[in-house]
Amino acid sequence: MSEKIPIKDVSADGVKTFDLYAKRESIYVRSYQGLFKNIRLIGVGFLFILYFGTAWLRWDGRQAVLFDLPAREFHIFAATFQPQDFFLLSFLLIICAFGLFFITVFAGRVWCGYTCPQTVWTWIYMWAERVTEGERHTRIKLDKQPWSLNKAARKSAKHAIWLTVALATAITFVGYFMPIGELVYQIGTLQVSGWALFWVFFFTAATYINAGWMREQVCIYMCPYARFQSVMFDKDTLIVSYDEARGEPRGSRKRGSDPEAQGLGDCIDCNICVQVCPTGIDIRDGLQYECIGCAACVDACDQVMDKMDYPRGLIRYTTEHSLEGRETKLLRPRLLGYGAALAIMIGLFVVTLSNLAEVTMDVQRDRNVLYRETRGGLIENVYIIRINNRTNTEATYHLSVDGHPELHLDLPANRLTVEPGSSLQIPVNVQLDPAYMEDTNIPIRFNVEANDGGSASTNVDSRFMGPTLR
Repeated sequence: MSEKIPIKDVSADGVKTFDLYAKRESIYVRSYQGLFKNIRLIGVGFLFILYFGTAWLRWDGRQAVLFDLPAREFHIFAATFQPQDFFLLSFLLIICAFGLFFITVFAGRVWCGYTCPQTVWTWIYMWAERVTEGERHTRIKLDKQPWSLNKAARKSAKHAIWLTVALATAITFVGYFMPIGELVYQIGTLQVSGWALFWVFFFTAATYINAGWMREQVCIYMCPYARFQSVMFDKDTLIVSYDEARGEPRGSRKRGSDPEAQGLGDCIDCNICVQVCPTGIDIRDGLQYECIGCAACVDACDQVMDKMDYPRGLIRYTTEHSLEGRETKLLRPRLLGYGAALAIMIGLFVVTLSNLAEVTMDVQRDRNVLYRETRGGLIENVYIIRINNRTNTEATYHLSVDGHPELHLDLPANRLTVEPGSSLQIPVNVQLDPAYMEDTNIPIRFNVEANDGGSASTNVDSRFMGPTLR
C-alpha cells in the first residue's frame, strides 16, 4: 500500500491571495512639481508637435510623410519607398529593439516613463481630469457624491476633452495614410468614405479607452515589456529605488524634530510617493514590474524632504550596488554588447538606405505560354516589365537584353518615360532564331539605365524558353 503525501492547510497562515479578475480600483493621482516632471513635459511637448505637426508638412507639392497604401508608395520627405523596400521596416524594427535593450540595461524603463505613447496620452488625460474635476482629494470626494448638476457638468467637461484629444489623435493617425487636408475637408463636409470613417472611429475609441479608462491596466497586463524587462536588469541598472537604510524605520514626526532621537529614519510615512504614482504602487516595497520609471515619486519625495529640511534622494535613480554601498559599473559587457550591436545595425541601415537604387525593375514571364513561333519562324517569349522610378524627377530609360548576341528586343516604345515616384509596366517581346538555340532555355539579363547618363541603372536575370532540341 502506497504512502499518502502529507497535506498541510496553510489558509490560516497569513498567506495572501489575489483575485486575477478583480474589479479595477480607480487611481487618483496627486499633482506635484519637480525636475523629472519638467523633463517629461518638455518631452511630451516635443512628441505632440512631432506627431500632430509632421502630418501637415509639405514636400515638393505633396504631403511630406504619407503612406499611400492604394498606390503602394510610402513617402518620407525626399525618399519614396515601395513594397519591395519593406525589408527596411524590419531593419528599423530590429534597430528599435536593440535600442530598447540598450536603454533598459542602462536606465530601466525610462522609455515607458517618458516617451511611450500610452504614458504620454495618459498624462494628458490625467491633466484634463485635474482641470475639470480638481485635485486628488476633490476628485475622490466628487466620485463618492450622488449625481448632481455640478458633478454632471464636471464629468461631461472631462469626457469632452478626452474625446476631443482622441478624435484629433485618430484623424492625425489616419492622415498619415491618406492626405490629411483631404481627410479633414471630407469630415467637415460629411463626405468621408466608409473606410476612413471606420478607422477614425476605431482609433478614437482606442485612444479614449486606453488613456481614459484602462490606463495602468495597459502597462500592467497588456504590455509584454513589463513581463520581460527584468531579464535585462542587473545590479548596475539605474532604477527608481527607495533607500531603505536611510528611510527606515519610517514614521510621522514634527518638522524640525530629530529623527535619530526618536529612533526613526528619514521617511515620514506621508504616502505622497504612492499618491503620485500613475500605476498606484508603493516604491518602498522594492522594485516591482508595475513601476514604469517615471520618477514621479522621486519629485514628490524631494518636495517632502525639502519641507522637512532633510537631504534629497530618499527615493532616487540609483542601482542596487549603490544601495548596498558597492561601486556601480556603468560600462559592463552586456551594455557594451548591446551598444556595439546597435551601432552596427544603425551603420548598416544608413549604408543600405544611402545605396538604394534610383531605379528598380521587376520581370515576369508570360505564364500562359512558354514560347511561341512568329510568322518569320522566330522563337518569341513574352515578358511583363515593370520599371520603378524612385527619384522625385521624371526620368527616361533605355531597356536592353543580353545573354545571346542574336537576341532581339521588341518594345512598344523607344522612350520609356516614368513619372517621379511612379512605375511603368509594359509588355516586352524577346525573339531569337531557333538556329541559335543551344538549349531549351537560355539565361538572359534585362538591363535598364537612365538616358541622362547618370548612375541610375539596374538589371534582372531571367530565362528564354524554346522548343525541345532534336
